[in-house]
This record gives sequence, C-alpha cells and structure tokens, in this order.
Amino acid sequence: MGRSGPAPGSRVAMMVEDLAALRRPVRTRITVAAGLQALAAVLAVTPAVVLVEIGRRLLDGSVRSVWGLAWLAVGLLFARFVLYAAASLLSHLADADLAYLLRRRLTGQLGGLPLSWFAGGVSGQVRSVVQDDVATLHHAIAHARADLAAAVAGPAVVVGYLLWVDWPLALVTIALVALAQSIRMRLTVRAADQTQRMAAASTELTAAVLETVRGIAELKAFARHGRAPRFTAAAAEYVDADEQAQRIFLRPRGVARATVSPATVVFVTTALGVALVGAGWSDPVDLVAFALLGVGLFEQLTPIYLAQDLRDSARDAAGRIVKLLGEPPQSAVEPGLARRPGTPLTVELDDVRFSYTDGHPVLAGVSATLAPGTVTALVGPSGAGKSTLAMLVARFADVTGGAIRLGAVDLREIDRDELYRHVGFLLQDSVLLARSIRDNIALAVPAASDEAVHAAARAAAIDERIRALPRGYDSVVGEDAHLSGGEAQRVAIARTLLADTPVILLDEATAFADPDSEAAIQDALAELAVGRTLLVIAHRLYTITDADQILVLDEGRLVERGRHLDLLAAGGRYAALWAAQQDGDPATTRTDPAVTAEAADAAVTAVTAVTDVDGVGGRR
Repeated sequence: MGRSGPAPGSRVAMMVEDLAALRRPVRTRITVAAGLQALAAVLAVTPAVVLVEIGRRLLDGSVRSVWGLAWLAVGLLFARFVLYAAASLLSHLADADLAYLLRRRLTGQLGGLPLSWFAGGVSGQVRSVVQDDVATLHHAIAHARADLAAAVAGPAVVVGYLLWVDWPLALVTIALVALAQSIRMRLTVRAADQTQRMAAASTELTAAVLETVRGIAELKAFARHGRAPRFTAAAAEYVDADEQAQRIFLRPRGVARATVSPATVVFVTTALGVALVGAGWSDPVDLVAFALLGVGLFEQLTPIYLAQDLRDSARDAAGRIVKLLGEPPQSAVEPGLARRPGTPLTVELDDVRFSYTDGHPVLAGVSATLAPGTVTALVGPSGAGKSTLAMLVARFADVTGGAIRLGAVDLREIDRDELYRHVGFLLQDSVLLARSIRDNIALAVPAASDEAVHAAARAAAIDERIRALPRGYDSVVGEDAHLSGGEAQRVAIARTLLADTPVILLDEATAFADPDSEAAIQDALAELAVGRTLLVIAHRLYTITDADQILVLDEGRLVERGRHLDLLAAGGRYAALWAAQQDGDPATTRTDPAVTAEAADAAVTAVTAVTDVDGVGGRR
C-alpha cells in the first residue's frame, strides 16, 4: 500500500501535511473551540486570584468590597463552565462529522480498488485503518488544539499573576517546574522510537488476531497444541515493547513527579516565603497565592505533552489513512464517456493477457466467445488461470493486454453499476451479510417487492426453510438465522436470481455441500441457468458434461476447446483430467467412447462457476 519510505525529516513533514489535510473540513470549528477553551482556562484561574485578593482586603479591613469579589468569582466560574461545555460540544461534533466523512471516503476508495488488491491478507490492515486509525484521530480533532490552547493560556495567566504578587517566590516556583519539565522533555525524546515500536506491534497484533479467528478450525486441527504462531509472536513482541517502554519511563517520571509534587512545592515556597516575610520583603497573604496556584502549575502544563504524544499517534494514523486513500483505484470511465453494452450480449475474450504487478504472467493470449444463452466451462489444473480469467470477466481486475467485451463494448468503457446490471456471480463459499434474509436476497435490488423475493427463494428451493426460521424472512443472519453451507448457498442463488443478470459467472457451487444439499442446489442452479449466458469454473468435470463449450487452460494458455465427448475423443489435456477424476487410464477413455457416453449420460448435470475471490453478486 502506497508511498515509498522517505527520509525521517520529510516523513514527519508529510505526516503533518496528511493530518492537516484530513482536518481541513472542520478546521474552523476546532479553531473556535480552541479559543473558547483557552478563555475557559483563564477563567478557571480567576476564582483563586479573587480568593487571594479577598484575603488581602480582609487583612486590610476592607470588608465591604469582599462580597462583590465573591460574586464575581462565582460568575466567572459559571462562565467558565459554559465556555468549556460549548468548546467541548463544538469540537466533538466536528470530530464526529470528520469521522463520518473519512469513513465514507475510505468506503468509496475500497469499493474502487481492484479486487486483486485485497489478495495477500490486507484485511487486518484495512480494518485497522478504517476503524482504529480513524478513531485515533479523535484526540487530534476533538481535544488536541483546544487542550493545547488551554495549557498555554492558563499557565501564562498564573505565572504573570505570581510574578506580580512576589517575583522571588515566583522564580523559585518556575525553577521547580522547569526542572520537572526538562526531565519530561528528555523522556519524550528517549521514548520516540519505543512509541513507534509499540504502534507497529499493536498493528501486527490486530492483524494476527483477525488471522487467528478466521483460521481457528485449522489451528486447532493442525497447529501444535492449537497455538497460532503469528499471534503468539505478535503478543510477545507487544508485551516486550510495553515492558521496555515502562523501563524507560518509570524512573525519570518518578523524579519529575517528586520535584513538583504538592508537598515539595508547598514546602519550598513556604520555607522561602516565611524567610522573605520575616525579612519584611513579602506580605503573608502572598503565600496563599502560591499555595493555591503554584501547586497546580505543573499539572496545567501536562496537556501539552499528552497532546504531543497523541498528536504523534494521530499523525501516524493520518499517514496510513492518506496512504490508503492514495492507492490507485481501478480505472473508472470518465463522466459522459461511458458506453452501454450493445445487443446481443456476447462476451468476447480477445487475446486476453494478465500479469501481476511483479510481472509474473498468469494469462497469455486467451481468446474465446461466449454466445448468449450458452454455457461455457473453464477447466484445467490448479494454477492454470481459471479463476483469474473469470475475475477479469467480472472486472475485479483489468486485463494487462488484449480486451474483454460485453455486447461489443470493452468492459473498461462500461460504468461499474451498468456492468453489474448485466453480469452477476455466484461463488462456492457464498457470503451472507449480518442482515435479514430478505435484505440478503434483495441485496442487488433493494426495492424488490416481498413477492419477488419470495419467488426467488422458491425457485432456489429455500423458501420453506426460511419460513421455518423464528421471524421468517426478517430473521437476521447470525442472530436467529443459522444456516448450513448448502442453505446459505441457496440463499445466494435466490439473490442471483432476483438480480436477473443475463450473464452469470459461477464457481463450484456444490463444492462444500452434503449430498442432500447438493441435489437441492443443482435444482436451483438449473433454474438459474435458463435463458442466461454462463461461464463456469468447473473442478468436478462430471458437472459440465453438457456444456456448450469447454475451455481447457494450462499454464495460462488456452490449449483446447470443444464439447465433452469431442475433447475426450481428442485424447488431449481434457481427456487426461477426466481420466484422473474417473480413476481410469486416458487411453481406455479415449478408445471406448461407448463407455464415455454412458458415463456422461449418467452424470448429474449442474451449472456451476466463478472466482476464488470473496464477494457477492448481483446488480448494485
């Protein structure tokens, strides 16, 4: 994902720019919120100042003006609460709006990326960016600028007042705070690398947890003692990083805290203040100001460092968000230039070539025609390029050479929504969303009537099972709708039927079904095949013996094409694959067509097909 690694200085500058760019839509609101919170911080100090002045006047015998000052303190305190609440509300609304905008942008970006981008286990990274990194921006948006403004304005007023009251005592107090701050600054510098290590360890741990949950069955069955090696290593690295950070932080942090603890500040200022009062250089009431204000001065500065730490995390998160947003999307048709497929809706594969970004070729010069209303089967050994070819027909990725046309129009010239009104797909391991059964069936046609949804379910032989659920079609997958693999596949077939696309790409839809479910699925597929153009990836050859044409791929090349019996008679790659599945000898199969015909007539004909890639089909 994204940009190459720049020099450290330029990398920091880029992250600052990334954060600023993401924050731009709400910049005005968070600036106003920062101003309000700075004013609230100033008003938070004034009651203590008023209290000192009340004490001064009481010692001078000026009792009359005391009540006025007391009510002033109450009014200022109330105003502080109002300003703080207004600042908090404004900044948090800005944060919520920005999170919504960013997640919408990220969702749109992910929808525009080629499906091949998602191969290679990026789901943990995507989840971390969309959920965790956007959440990490919360402090930078809702708190950082406002807290920083308050941490500057409040202490500035306190220091100014203490210098006015008694500058020698003020300088001593400032010196104590400066000493603690210098320790804290050195600690911040030392912790920078460790903070980055912890962030990296946290990201890896998140990805490892997702991988472990998804592969829990395999881990229990095959991993030693059921342990997940990646999760174990990631957890150990995170614990080690955290322990190392604590060793770095513990001692300096303790020294800094002790230097500016209330007991230390009160003891030093009181001792020096008594000496100054005894010498006649200070007023006793001045000690009250230092006891009230000097003690909390260091804590008022703490948000500066907290904001810095969280701002660094936010910059890292912003960098990852911008990086994902900057991934090159699959080429889209410019507005006004999109074309609609013509008729008939013939699918043409014209010298199709495809290579991955590393240059590894997958397909080399595949040409074929899928006539409307026919069934075309893709067969071949593992790694031959079957799934890749079907992926290209679905435009999950774009060809790197040649062209694929639908109705004589290049797929790259057809708008994505228009394309998926004509092309649907059904996978071997269908995914149902955590929504109602009705919504899952109507995913491609949300406005479909209940009768249309029910008719699709009946055609897919799943209507009775749905009605037996606690809430029927309103039952939610994973809550009160727990379906077997075969039942979920039939719901997916109903979804594809309702989408009513004239071209359908199918994967081995019965691959994970038990015998009873397989029969029901084959009946549903027979209904689905009527009047449509089908491209089938077939792993079990007996399911495609009645296909109109069979395309045999080997090492990315089209090595044979024809009907089942013709290919068997040719004695080539297809005959070898058939013989291997029949546990027979290619020569025997080739020289005894009567046996072959009998086997073909007895075979259960099912139409099945496409990709090995997760997704859902239908019109969008």
